[in-house]
Amino acid sequence: ALLMFFQTPAGATAERTDAVSKRFQQFVMDTEKDNVETIFVVRGYSFAGTGQNNAMGFMKLKDWSERKGKGQGYQDIIQRTMGAFFSPMFKDAVGYVFALPPVPELGVADGFDFFIQDRSGVGHDGLQKFVGEFLAKANADPRLTAVRHNGMQDTPMLQLTVDYPKARSMGVTDAAINSTLTTAFGSSYVNDFMDRGRLKQVYVQGIESSRGEIEDFNKWHVRNTEGKMVPMSSFATTKWIYGSPRLARFNGILAMNIQGTPARGVSSGQAMEAIEEIMAGMQPGFSIEWNGVSYQERVASGNAAPLYAVSVLVVFLALAALYESWTIPIAVILMIPLGVLGAMGLTWICGKENDVYFQVGLLTTVGLVAKNAILIVEFARDLEEKSGLEVVRAVVEAVRLRLRPIVMTSLAFGLGVLPLAMASGAGAGAQSAIGVAVLGGMLSGTFLCIFFVPVFFVLISRVFSGKKIRHHEEGDEVNFDQLENKNA
Repeated sequence: ALLMFFQTPAGATAERTDAVSKRFQQFVMDTEKDNVETIFVVRGYSFAGTGQNNAMGFMKLKDWSERKGKGQGYQDIIQRTMGAFFSPMFKDAVGYVFALPPVPELGVADGFDFFIQDRSGVGHDGLQKFVGEFLAKANADPRLTAVRHNGMQDTPMLQLTVDYPKARSMGVTDAAINSTLTTAFGSSYVNDFMDRGRLKQVYVQGIESSRGEIEDFNKWHVRNTEGKMVPMSSFATTKWIYGSPRLARFNGILAMNIQGTPARGVSSGQAMEAIEEIMAGMQPGFSIEWNGVSYQERVASGNAAPLYAVSVLVVFLALAALYESWTIPIAVILMIPLGVLGAMGLTWICGKENDVYFQVGLLTTVGLVAKNAILIVEFARDLEEKSGLEVVRAVVEAVRLRLRPIVMTSLAFGLGVLPLAMASGAGAGAQSAIGVAVLGGMLSGTFLCIFFVPVFFVLISRVFSGKKIRHHEEGDEVNFDQLENKNA
């Protein structure tokens, strides 16, 4: 499903919002009838705020099996429906369409989510001006799309100013003023009563003819401490102002929520870097604070390097215990960058992103590449120590002996992850990202391993052992076929 919301101009009536809603629903069902099964729109509420000029809805897409053609992906549908909101057809509304968040309960949409905070205390007007300039630059950046303020537009409001010292001199308490305003223009709970066996609540509210106009304010009176009725107009005044119906704060600081989506082919991390670059080029006094999934990604991104380092360290310690040597495992560890290079290369060729699924595939590649290198190093070490071969001859024979097992296991694993790399349908993004990364690392780790592991093993042996390479002599013959059968 896709999520959408739109806003009509500030102060627009519910009827005007309903008209835009019906027009949009009809447009979607006419132009996307092959892709959209149903569309549901609710007026009066959205994640940006509440009001009769707000609306949000859900578009239920047809099953993947019915959307196999070109241009039927969810990103294509979003692009077309978003284009309609910016066309003259919907010039009386501002709307956006986006996918649901990848992690439920963390944010309301996919993409990035952050707050721009007013650190210099310029107030709402200064913050709004800054956000307007920021949005203009962000939407002009090719790495970003649909960057928007997730909030309500400034609207005309009636401001009531109460002269409390004057009211107290008339015997009117603050509680009496608040109670009267709440009952007259809102509602107040009185009590309960039984109606045909059911308990119902009683609320008191001013009638519409006494709370619909500014002049109706003068009709209301407040009872003072002496029991007399004091007109509210004697200690309170009204005036029209223009401001935000909802002042948001983040960590106790005046802020405005901004959301957006990375452009196609751009990862969320690259989009967040673009946001920070734009912010760095603007006037000081404002800062950004990541929210939701973006905050979790920013926190987790700082742990990526230590995580990879720990993974390599665990592999090294395991190999050191296996070979009872601190130097031989280095030849295995040196193969890991070549596997990572293959994973990154195939991911780049296939146009995938550097996301959390790619990083999972990268960690898997570390173990797979190390496995191939271990097969060669283990046999080379045995041939050198037990059979008395010099290091070059030992490693060459180790490659010959283990070539078939390496190719067979790598081929089996590569074919196993191929369906992941070619996945389509629901969840294809995650499956494809992991499959492509592992497949790329497996290909490079297999073919480069055959050539580079012998080189690394010989170099490590010469540098750390201090022994010169002894050339093989005719008398040093070993039955390799028998050795291969013994170790098979």
